[in-house]
Amino acid sequence: MAGQQFQYDDSGNTFFYFLTSFVGLIVIPATYYLWPRDQNAEQVRLKSLRRVHGRCLWYRLRLMKSQQSIVPTLKKAALLFGWVVFLLLAYKVSKLDREYQEYNPYEVLNLDQGASLSEIKKQYRVLSLKFHPDKGGDEATFMRIAKAYAALTNEQSRQNWEQYGNPDGPGATSFGIALPAWIVDQKNSMLVLLVYGLAFMVILPVVVGTWWYRSIRYSGDQILINTTQLFMHFMYKTPNMNMKRLAMVLTAAFEFDPRSNKEATIRPTDNIEVPQLIRELGNINVKKKEPPFCYPYSLKARVLVLAHLARMDLSDHIDEDQRFVVRKSPALLQEMVNVGCQLTMMANSRGGFHAPRLVSIENCMKLTQMIVQGLQETKSPLLQLPHFEEEHLRYCISKKYKVRTVQDLVSVKDSDRRSMLRFLGEEKYDEVMSVLGSFPHITMETKLQVLDDEDSNNITAGSIVTVTVTLNRKRMEMFEKEQEATPCPAGDELTHTEDGPPDSSKSKAKVWQKGKAAKKTAKAKKKKQPIKKKSTPAPASKAKQANGNVAGNEVALAAAAASSKEEEEEAGSDKGSESDEGEANKDTPSERDEESDKQSDTEVDEMGGDDEEEWEALQQSIQRRERALLETKSKVTHPVYSLYFPEEKQEWWWLYIADRREQTLVSMPYHVCTLKDTEEVELKFPAPSKTGNYQYSVILRSDSYLGLDQIRPLKLEVHEAKAMADHHPQWDIPETEEEDEEQEDSDGIEESDEDDEDND
Repeated sequence: MAGQQFQYDDSGNTFFYFLTSFVGLIVIPATYYLWPRDQNAEQVRLKSLRRVHGRCLWYRLRLMKSQQSIVPTLKKAALLFGWVVFLLLAYKVSKLDREYQEYNPYEVLNLDQGASLSEIKKQYRVLSLKFHPDKGGDEATFMRIAKAYAALTNEQSRQNWEQYGNPDGPGATSFGIALPAWIVDQKNSMLVLLVYGLAFMVILPVVVGTWWYRSIRYSGDQILINTTQLFMHFMYKTPNMNMKRLAMVLTAAFEFDPRSNKEATIRPTDNIEVPQLIRELGNINVKKKEPPFCYPYSLKARVLVLAHLARMDLSDHIDEDQRFVVRKSPALLQEMVNVGCQLTMMANSRGGFHAPRLVSIENCMKLTQMIVQGLQETKSPLLQLPHFEEEHLRYCISKKYKVRTVQDLVSVKDSDRRSMLRFLGEEKYDEVMSVLGSFPHITMETKLQVLDDEDSNNITAGSIVTVTVTLNRKRMEMFEKEQEATPCPAGDELTHTEDGPPDSSKSKAKVWQKGKAAKKTAKAKKKKQPIKKKSTPAPASKAKQANGNVAGNEVALAAAAASSKEEEEEAGSDKGSESDEGEANKDTPSERDEESDKQSDTEVDEMGGDDEEEWEALQQSIQRRERALLETKSKVTHPVYSLYFPEEKQEWWWLYIADRREQTLVSMPYHVCTLKDTEEVELKFPAPSKTGNYQYSVILRSDSYLGLDQIRPLKLEVHEAKAMADHHPQWDIPETEEEDEEQEDSDGIEESDEDDEDND
């Protein structure tokens, strides 16, 4: 059996193949993932947002960053250098000669392929005289000549050459290692060992250990584990948390501690600027000695958050720290919402402690809105708009307009709105209207059902209730146009006139009224006699009418009452005749049976149609869930208009069901992060264990805007659960076919015995 040989690259040619492959495996994926995206596309996007978001802080910072940043240029230079190295190596490899050549004895003897035996011997004598070692020739060359001569003249050597390509027969399998031979040279052994030890025993463990140490400190949402534990401790300790306490807990997060986060900084100038801000802000519980609220980093973060809500101007250094704190706050508040939900679930399942109150979780959501917009809790939502100041609000909240929210401002007529905002110039007014038109207007539709149940509309005690909420997002501009297009209230379907009754041609029957209307028209077509109206007697003379209007009115009312009685009697006689005719037509019992069969058939068809509709709806919901699991939607929805937030924020929402009377969560808040135009969300919760009527609320809250929250009532009627059947005929199924056959055989034997007895 042939052996194996491993050979390092002495010439260094195969090493270039390895190096080219290695560089290509790095350069090609790095170019795909790290090459800077089209800067022109980003500039075009920012240009399209300039009209609405031009005054926003994040927009101005983005423009400055795109102009000053040299990171894209460095990335391009590094990737281009990698491609140059890769192309040079590829060119070097293409010029390398192949080392391996097939052994050909005719070439060694300088003979043509297929030369005769005499020509081979003659050529061998000539070359032997020339290259024989005794004649002063090269010994290695003479050995190749002798080997080639033997391969062509010796029968065994010739067979080995033709079969294995080697006159000596099968040789050892040779494996080339694409590393230069100097690596295994004894002279360089210490250097190679040093490099290997440094790479695999020092650098690799340090890199892996650093990554692991950093990763275990953070949760899946990139929040420090210590911060999550801190939030859980204080939310458990204070179930009913007001806004001031919430701000203290938020700013105590370890993300703002320089010992836990290198991005947080403590500057020497903080000893001067922070006390000055404390004096300007007023009461912020500086003397509170409860840790960690009394720590310097927590006090500084709390002062910066409150200064941001008050829209105070700061110096450059502390302004940079404020941007860092404000940028981190929405993610930390979302973590507080998650912690509150976890504590609520634990309290509902285990018991033994009080869950956080609903007001605590809603305060977290409201504080997120306040931080994104840079507004205090008591400020007007109109201050989210540009060019609005405190002194301008008196024009809006006057008795004439009574505009207090963004929706009120949209609902005002254009002429009244322009008159109300007369303190704004034309350009400023147009900018306010464009910003107002970009605000979201959400319509919310709810559907209550119990999935995977025979009767999906019947809610029983302890069943899993599914509330499907359909959210449709439009712009405030479209909402304003819809209001202008529909000036009359939605409930006025018929227009009454003074001369007569409402026009029946304009009123259309509802879907659920079509069956009744058809039955009424069918009965009316059978037989309908005209109703004769008696004419009311005219007054005796004009003088009497002039003398007493009261008497004339009484006479008219009496005449109208008499005519109405006569009409009712005639209508009753008509109905009686119709019923008599119908009963006369249905005298025979066969016709009555046929009609009862038809009615039963129609009822069965209607039940079957309802079952098919429910089945199709169930299948559609299952398919929708599967698509939702497989599809990954982008969280880039619509940029938020925020004048003082330092980072581009997307419109996200919280959707949940709550019992506002008991101040508890019914379903956990669902963070809607993919609402561009339409989104469908399923909220599930267990029905109460006691029967009765319950009043819940479906609540939609924005995490970016103030005053756009929505609340929809949700009425829940809980019935008793059906009792489980102990026995059912369908359950009496034999276990095997043999039992069926045995039972049939036994029945046949008993029948035969009975027949014999009868014959006897």
